[in-house]
Amino acid sequence: MNNKVVLAFSGGLDTSFCVPYLKNEKGLEVHTVMVNTGGFSPAEVKAIEERALTLGAASHVTVDASHTYYEKGIKYMIYGNVLRNNTYPISVSSERIFQALEVLKHVKKLGASYVAHGSTAAGNDQVRFDIVFDILAPEVKILAPIRELMIKRPDEIKYLTDHGFDFSWEKSKYSINQGLWGTSVGGVETLSSETYIPEEAYPIQVTKTAPEHIKIGFEHGEPVSLNGKKMDPVELIVKLHDIAAPFGIGRDTHVGDTIIGIKGRVAFEACAPLILIKAHHLLEKHTLTKGQLYWKDQIGVWYGQQMHEAMYLDPVLRDMEAMMDNMEQFVSGEVEVELRPYHFTVLGCKTAHDLMSSKFASYGEVNKSYSGEDIVGFTKVMANPLKIYYSVNDIPVE
Repeated sequence: MNNKVVLAFSGGLDTSFCVPYLKNEKGLEVHTVMVNTGGFSPAEVKAIEERALTLGAASHVTVDASHTYYEKGIKYMIYGNVLRNNTYPISVSSERIFQALEVLKHVKKLGASYVAHGSTAAGNDQVRFDIVFDILAPEVKILAPIRELMIKRPDEIKYLTDHGFDFSWEKSKYSINQGLWGTSVGGVETLSSETYIPEEAYPIQVTKTAPEHIKIGFEHGEPVSLNGKKMDPVELIVKLHDIAAPFGIGRDTHVGDTIIGIKGRVAFEACAPLILIKAHHLLEKHTLTKGQLYWKDQIGVWYGQQMHEAMYLDPVLRDMEAMMDNMEQFVSGEVEVELRPYHFTVLGCKTAHDLMSSKFASYGEVNKSYSGEDIVGFTKVMANPLKIYYSVNDIPVE
């Protein structure tokens, strides 16, 4: 065992406490790594690096994993139309596994004997980090000082101040976690069932009131253009957020079962994920068969649950991804969406693979591929099994 520890570092109070604590109390050489999966500006990235080195880190690296996060996570959450409990697009929580994987790469690069994170004992993130390290690097010892010490915020601040780190640790009223796939908002209101986050708590305030129409282009299920302009999916997500967030679109409160067995409640703001998922789903309804749509629903629910519960490394998810990849081969076209304050409407789509083709029929108007007599025979065959059942068992219908 050497004395090197790689710390997943965000620059917040908890991970800031971990740097001098691991260095001074544990005698470890601390190497910090910040994994940017979206949501950090260049200025914020620079400030986080400076803080890590000021706190005593032997080295600091920043890893831009936003495209990895899209390719390995977000893309399949779009394919699966993943909304946990029909509400939450698994925003910030889905980042943690990919952050942990990048941290582990740095552990192996440095040959460190320890890996650390700043999670408390009260939430899901501790599991998301621990499970990656435990599965892929069981020889590396996991340290989680905040969890191990059960230390409170005032005591962390006192420790840092006593060691000469007099940063501003003013705690905001609301906990904001912003990422590429949405922003979570926590506060005292989310700790009970009947109260709710007020308007002013959301990071993007409503400044747009006039309706706007946008068009999103998809190729093989992936978003590739916005208002006719081709762009990288990560760039598209950012641009769509910039357009839609000032309408107050994508706000809701999610209530769900946590990994650690309790109910949790969080508000969120995720305009781009919700618009993309609903637009993609409409395109699928036009281009997939009834059987494909059925199995896509089953896959989406399970895939989302596994992602949320830190089971990304389960090989069954690779099987599901392969099935979704195949299903998406004809999910291409353009979807029109109307944006209004606090609301959006998916209006319609245009696709060369539309199974609602007028070449065969127009529902309720005309059938071109079969006759009325065909329907009579079809109905008799379809009814026959139940006709036998009700006749043999003499069951009255009430």
